[in-house]
Amino acid sequence: MVCFRLAPVPGSGFLLLCLVLGAVSSYALELNLTDSSKATCLYAKWQMNFTIRYETTDMHNKTVTISDLGAATYNGSFCGDDQNGPKIAVQFGSGFSWIVNFTKEASSASTYLVDHISFSYNTNDNTTFPDAKEKGVFTVNYRVALKIPLNEMFRCNSLSTLENSDVVQHYWDVHVQAFVQNGTVSTTEFLCDKDKTITTAVPIIPTTVPSPTKPVVGSYSVVNSNGTCLLATMGLQLNITHDKVASVFNINPNTTNATGSCQPQTALLRLSSSNVKYLDFVFAVKNENRFYLKEVNVTMLLVNGSVYSISNTNLSYWDAPLGSSYMCNKEQTVSVSGAFQINTFDLRVQPFSVTEGKYSTAEECSADSDLNFLIPVAVGVALGFLIIVVFISYMIGRRKSRTGYQSV
Repeated sequence: MVCFRLAPVPGSGFLLLCLVLGAVSSYALELNLTDSSKATCLYAKWQMNFTIRYETTDMHNKTVTISDLGAATYNGSFCGDDQNGPKIAVQFGSGFSWIVNFTKEASSASTYLVDHISFSYNTNDNTTFPDAKEKGVFTVNYRVALKIPLNEMFRCNSLSTLENSDVVQHYWDVHVQAFVQNGTVSTTEFLCDKDKTITTAVPIIPTTVPSPTKPVVGSYSVVNSNGTCLLATMGLQLNITHDKVASVFNINPNTTNATGSCQPQTALLRLSSSNVKYLDFVFAVKNENRFYLKEVNVTMLLVNGSVYSISNTNLSYWDAPLGSSYMCNKEQTVSVSGAFQINTFDLRVQPFSVTEGKYSTAEECSADSDLNFLIPVAVGVALGFLIIVVFISYMIGRRKSRTGYQSV
């Protein structure tokens, strides 16, 4: 039997299957699976998202990130029996399914295995894959073979990644006990290796946003077989609100790695560092003659050791004609969500039609254009005022001269 309900706060600790709204597009799942006697037999709580790469009808590659699990169902989840081990099965969206199987070790009565994980997606879903070349259901399987003590709760708050050529799976804030003894979830934790390396001293996080310093401006580029295909120069400042705590994080270009890809209709700039798993800027072509920033995805480690992940695939920033670059020297804000914004400084980007590795003529943002307009206007006003003063002085002098002539 599976019970479930909605809860408003991630990680609230309900012993029911909960779909919990997290930071916009990040969802926490919590499962309490019970047997026929209503005793807990399997407990799990975790967060996950998926990035899928597929080929389009015009023979290009495109990626889509699935982070909104929506109204998930859990058909097929069960506690296990004498022939089969426990299983967690989750279905969401249009044809997505995720299954993890557990098995007891034959050679040990005190441990079990997270055996294998499978993920299926359906490219017949025209909303998610509108231009997929191959239609149908595709499944990727991963052999995990992770050994866990039978009477302990497995915990891994750190980000874990499973990846092949087409699908990248991300997991974090994972808590699992697949063989619950006597209906009681264990309070003893078995940590993953990544959590063992994180210090147990949790830093003090300010409850208000500190006064931010201006970030260092970095220059980034993407190179393909034809040479440099994307250029970006910018200072980046990330503003995050997580669990009602606001924080500011500056991207340091000196410790940041830039990768990406360029296609005729889309271009990707991916930034990564020791605590930023990835920060993606995805550009797209619209109306065959302009480009714009369409999508931002980020997964990063916060100062308290938790993983923050968010995505927005429906943005509209940095619009400029193809063959030119977009420039904005003044501070701009890219609002990815109500909880995550990116401030940019001294920005210039060109994701398409880069020639000889150099920027083309820039289209300036309205803020810069207003500044450029105000300078000559101010000069003109000052010059006009000076002319008026000179004219008035001239007229006063002329009048005095005439007055003197008539008095002779």
